[in-house]
Amino acid sequence: MSFIELKNICKKYKGNDRNSVTDFNLQVEEKEFIAFVGPSGCGKSTTLRMIAGFEDITSGDLFIGGVRMNEIAPAGRGIAMVFQNYALYPHMTVEKNISYGLKNMKVPAEEIKKKVDWAVKILGLEEYRYRKPKNLSGGQRQRVALGRAIVKDKKLFLMDEPLSNLDAKLRVSMRNEISKLHRNLGSTTIYVTHDQVEAMTMADRIVIMKDGIIQQAGKPMELYEHPVNKFVAGFIGSPQMNFYNVKIQNGNIVFSDGNKIKLPDGTDERLKGRSSVIMGIRGEDIKFDLSNIELYNGNVQKAVIENAEIMGNENNLYFDFGGISSVARVSKYETSQPGDEAEFVFMPHKMHFFDIDTEEAVI
Repeated sequence: MSFIELKNICKKYKGNDRNSVTDFNLQVEEKEFIAFVGPSGCGKSTTLRMIAGFEDITSGDLFIGGVRMNEIAPAGRGIAMVFQNYALYPHMTVEKNISYGLKNMKVPAEEIKKKVDWAVKILGLEEYRYRKPKNLSGGQRQRVALGRAIVKDKKLFLMDEPLSNLDAKLRVSMRNEISKLHRNLGSTTIYVTHDQVEAMTMADRIVIMKDGIIQQAGKPMELYEHPVNKFVAGFIGSPQMNFYNVKIQNGNIVFSDGNKIKLPDGTDERLKGRSSVIMGIRGEDIKFDLSNIELYNGNVQKAVIENAEIMGNENNLYFDFGGISSVARVSKYETSQPGDEAEFVFMPHKMHFFDIDTEEAVI
């Protein structure tokens, strides 16, 4: 049996017509880092709270370490939790905030000091040890919240959007801190976020949710390269995948504006019988460089650049094509400017195809 097992978990709040979480099935191994990701209201935090014991499970079974936990109180589940809002005591110093839970657990004073010393050091909080939360930055407060959790020696850490209150620079720094902490502690971590970049950069596996239902679970690059439906394809990756409603005619992909490209080799059979599909392609797979244009010269297209975002290490080019506003992620050396007419090609082996009605992946 896996360290954590969720079997057919459902949650329905009183007075609601539908479930907030439906038929959630997942196995988590020891020392894994799992991210629950999805838009607001998708059920990811509700699922985390059911694992923690803060929400009752309407139906289904939760096992931690082989023990059924449905009726076990949060204190008996062997978990440590980090919240979005830090939940620090404003009148206590960093040291006292970290040690407070241990004191309540009647841990000997000498052991408390040893654990606090270790947490303060590993989190880089030595010089802030005697400060109160009001005198700390957002990142420092979040590290204190992490310290309070890690000193409890729990095998399972639950984190509910812990970085959402931080600015962009601090989020990058804290992502690295949490990842290192996870590896150093050898703990199992379940992490809730709405930020797909956090999920991609931190997790061993990602669970993507929508409307309380798992859409896909797998390793980050598995989800990125082989999404099972249009929702997953559009949710993972930045900028978002470009989607086109296209016709399949005589071995060609025909866009709504009349442009055509040849179907990639090997796709004819898998698309056989379909006259319309959704074609998706990521921005980095739209090429403006001369070498790719020469290589795929039978499928060269043209468009007028509407906007160029200079990102430093790369550029995003925006243009109308196939009836939609499209974006290509290109090298910083690609110098197309707004108003320029530019040639480009779609990488044929990087195209994704989805059913026009169900939006499930065809290829």
